Amino acid sequence: MGSEMCIRDRDHVLQALINALDSERLHHAYLFTGTRGVGKTTIARILAKALNCEKNGVSSEPCGECSACTEIDEGRFVDLIEVDAASKTKVDDTRDMLDNEQYAPARGRYKVYLIDEVHMLSKSSFNALLKTLEEPPPHVKFLLATTDPQKLPVTVLSRCLQFNLTRLTVRLIQERLANICEAEGIEADGPALSMIARAADGSLRDALSLLDQAIAYCGGKVEEAPVATMLGTIDRDHVSRLIALLAANDASGILDAMREIDEQCPYYARLLEDLARDLQQIAVYQVVGRNETEDNISDEQVAELADAMSPADIQLFYQTALI
Repeated sequence: MGSEMCIRDRDHVLQALINALDSERLHHAYLFTGTRGVGKTTIARILAKALNCEKNGVSSEPCGECSACTEIDEGRFVDLIEVDAASKTKVDDTRDMLDNEQYAPARGRYKVYLIDEVHMLSKSSFNALLKTLEEPPPHVKFLLATTDPQKLPVTVLSRCLQFNLTRLTVRLIQERLANICEAEGIEADGPALSMIARAADGSLRDALSLLDQAIAYCGGKVEEAPVATMLGTIDRDHVSRLIALLAANDASGILDAMREIDEQCPYYARLLEDLARDLQQIAVYQVVGRNETEDNISDEQVAELADAMSPADIQLFYQTALI
């Protein structure tokens, strides 16, 4: 199951689902929450395969080759009913969806309802769904996904097993992008992929969209300079230079550096984000004596800047960058 997903930082979700599948102690409703692009519907589809795999049965390792697995991958498995609640919010839509839930699955072992953005359902729709969640048929499983679980009624939440998927780390996204580029035979610089991973803000789907854009923009070879231009980011050397000039109280040097940065027509909000991130790493280094950053700032740079600046100055500059 884990081989199909880039979710090493969410072992608690994997382990719970693996144990439930292998022991066949299955709940009737699962709720996956988290920001966009972190794998909620991907996990739900893999779980649907695990429930309906013809070769391996109910298992945490669906074969991925039988007709049920391939049809789920291709979005044409008759017993997997996928609904986008954002476009089907009315109670009539929900009732139509649930009309056939009392009937046995046509092909699979379970009839699976995958409802994306479930928080968008109306109050009447939730009431209709709740009736089925209270007394579900044994052959029906509900897989719900949402970016905003706070909008779900507590009566629905209480009848679901809830799993929260956190944002993916920069390092994990960068590794995934590097694997994809290698598999597709695309040359890609590590710093360029790091920029894309940071810009994705924890969303693998956003990272893949940015990677596609970068491949087109760079003419098939993903390189740091054109990617920085595409994203409106600042050269990492400029960020380190600004911090070093701040440490040296070199106002004239800072003005010269800003003139150079201005020529790039940068996205200044991201410049402040990069400054704040590096200052935070320097502050952490001053306290614990090591650097565990996932960014491109080196251990040597962090150590040098930590020695050159007082904790009070770092705190002042950090607060200023956050404004």
